[in-house]
Amino acid sequence: MNALESTSTRPYLIRALYEWCTDNGFTPYVAVLVDDSVQVPREYVKNGEIVLNISYDATSSLKLGNDFIEFKARFAGTAREIMVPVNRVIAIYARENGQGMAFPVPVATPPEDAGKPSPLSSVPAAPAEHPEGKVVQLVTDEGAKPPEQDPPKPPSGPRPALKRIK
Repeated sequence: MNALESTSTRPYLIRALYEWCTDNGFTPYVAVLVDDSVQVPREYVKNGEIVLNISYDATSSLKLGNDFIEFKARFAGTAREIMVPVNRVIAIYARENGQGMAFPVPVATPPEDAGKPSPLSSVPAAPAEHPEGKVVQLVTDEGAKPPEQDPPKPPSGPRPALKRIK
């Protein structure tokens, strides 16, 4: 079996970073590129993306599978079933300090309505020879300290930068 025939590393990395966040008392967030295969409350989708809190306190029945991330969560007091294909996750990170990992944007599929522009039309696709593309890591400034309030707030300084890992 060669690298192209093996399973994706994305679900394993998501689970590992989820565990790292929870072990260190951080709140794991996932950024998701939304399309028809993603089951989320559409009223919270902005620019074709949604950020979801997947912490133990925010979810019920969380399953981080190889194909889907599934859980129940409350949005404005209403319980909702959430189902996200793992290949639609574009980042997982800790809310408190922005540390985590970003993934290549999924390759756009042809829209069913040819007349409608695709939200992915301006997004570059991953190289064809490596469908998963390259993994990118989110890093923050070394001097940035996470807030020590309860509940913690996102960092107010410069935004985290992406650093390509080879």
